[in-house]
Amino acid sequence: MSIRIHTHTGEHIALEPNSGDTLARTIFLGGLWYGVPLCSGLGKCGLCRVRYVNDTPMHTADEIKKLGDEAVAQGWRLACLHPSKSCDIELPEPIRSKPTKHTLADTTGNFSLAVDLGTTSIHWTALVDDVPVASGQELNPQTGLGSEVMSRLAVAATPEGRTVLRALILDRLTELVQTTAAMLVGSCTSLVISGNSVMTYILLGMKPDDLATAPYTLSYTGGDEQHLTTELPAVYIPPLLAPFVGADLSAGLTALEYGQTTDYPFLLADLGTNGEFILALSPNKRFCASVPMGPALEGVGLSFGRTASPGAITGFTLTPRGLEALYFDDTASERIGMTGTGYLSLVAILRKHGVVNESGQFCTGSTPLAAKLANKVTTIQGEPAFVINSTLHLPASDIEEILKVKAAFNLAMSALLNAADFGPAGLKKIYIAGALGEYVSLGDLETLGFLPAGCKNKAIKAGNSSLRGTEILTTSKQARQFAEALPDTMIQLDLTNDAGFGDEFIQRMRFSYVD
Repeated sequence: MSIRIHTHTGEHIALEPNSGDTLARTIFLGGLWYGVPLCSGLGKCGLCRVRYVNDTPMHTADEIKKLGDEAVAQGWRLACLHPSKSCDIELPEPIRSKPTKHTLADTTGNFSLAVDLGTTSIHWTALVDDVPVASGQELNPQTGLGSEVMSRLAVAATPEGRTVLRALILDRLTELVQTTAAMLVGSCTSLVISGNSVMTYILLGMKPDDLATAPYTLSYTGGDEQHLTTELPAVYIPPLLAPFVGADLSAGLTALEYGQTTDYPFLLADLGTNGEFILALSPNKRFCASVPMGPALEGVGLSFGRTASPGAITGFTLTPRGLEALYFDDTASERIGMTGTGYLSLVAILRKHGVVNESGQFCTGSTPLAAKLANKVTTIQGEPAFVINSTLHLPASDIEEILKVKAAFNLAMSALLNAADFGPAGLKKIYIAGALGEYVSLGDLETLGFLPAGCKNKAIKAGNSSLRGTEILTTSKQARQFAEALPDTMIQLDLTNDAGFGDEFIQRMRFSYVD
C-alpha cells in the first residue's frame, strides 16, 4: 500500500506512508514541496491542499473555513490535517517562495561566507577581501517540518528527526558554498553561521533536551569553531547568550556596538518566529529576554502570508482612490500574497480609520475614507473579513494572529524596562531588526501598540543586523573577542516561566501599548 500522487505535470509518484506523520510531512519529505512556506500543521496557509481521488476523509471545520464548501465537496483537503496513510491524491502546482540573489560587485577570488540561519529564512553574504560581492535569501529547507521553534524542537527530539533536519540544512549550505565558489572562481576560506539557539543545536546535530523542557539551559554556548562536514570549512559559531537568545543576537550586537559610538540605553528587538530582545544599559550590563511570536511576521501561517520574495506585498498606502499595494519587487509578474509587514501595514491603516478597533474587531470607521474601507468588510466562509482584491482578503483570525505578535512584543519590552526600572522615555534608541527590520513602517508599529506613543522617532529600522554582524565576524578577531565577552554582561529574564505570563499576555492583546 502506498500514497499515490498525481502531480500537476502529469507525473505519477508513489510514497511510503509513515505512521505517526501527517500526509503533508510525508509529501514534504518526498521532495515535492521544497521551497513552499508551509505553516506545518496549523491549517492556516492552505499551501498543502490536495484532492483525494477516492475514499476522501471527513473534512474538518478548518478546511471548510480555508477551502470553502465547494472545494471540500470536490475532495480537496489540507494534507497537514490528515494522517500519512495509503491514499490516491492529486497535487496542484506548488506555490513556492522564490529565493533572491544579488551580485554586489564584479570581483572574483577566495571568499568568506556569512550566514544568518533563521527558523524560516536563510540570509547570506559572500565577501572578498572583506567587501560584500554577492548576497541572497531563501526559505529555510526545514520549514516543512515545523514553522516555528517549538515544533522544530519536537521533530529534533528523536535521532531520526535530528538527522533529517540536519541533513536538510547541511546539504543546502554545501550547495551554497559550492555554487558561490564556482561563481567567484575561488574557495571558501571562512564560514560564520549565526542562528538562534535551536537552529544552532540542529546544525550541530545536538540533542536539544535542555531547550525542549523547562528549566531551559544551554549545554553548548558557542564562541568557537566547529567542523560540520568535509565539504565545508570549519565554521565559527558566535556565542549563544541565553537558551532562546542565540548567536544571531550576539552578531546583532556586534553590528550595533563593535567599533561604533553607542548611545545607551538602547533596545534591540530581533523579531522572527521567536522574539529575541536585548536592553543594553552600558557596555558592561545588558538584560535579555525572549518570547514566542510564531511565524506570522515571517509571512508564514497567515491566510495569504508569504515570505519576502518577488511578487509579495510588503505594505499599503491609502489614497483617495483606495488602497494601493507596495511590492517586494514591482517587476514581478506574479502576485503571490502578503509578507508580515504587508499585514501590519494593512491592519494599521484599518486601525487608524476605525475600521478595526483596539480589540481587533471590524467596525464602521471614524473618518471620511473609513466608509469606503468599511464597505469592504464582509463575511467569507462564516468569518468576518476585509476584501483587498479579487484574490486576497484579511480574515478576523489573521488579525488575531497579529494581536498575538503585538502582545508578545509588548510584554517583552515592558518586562525589560521594568527590570531596568525606567520607562520608554529613558531609551535613547530602539532598534527593530529581523523579519521587520527592513520593510516595516515604524509609524505602523506605534499605531498598533508595539511601540509606546511617541517612540517611533527614536526607533530605527536596523534591517538584518544579525547578518551584518556575521559579516564582521568572518575575518575580525577583535570582533570575535567583543562577541565572546557579551555573555558575561547579560542578565536573563525568563518570561514564559513567570507565573503571571498568561495574564500579562492577555492584558496586551489589544492594539495599544501597555506598560
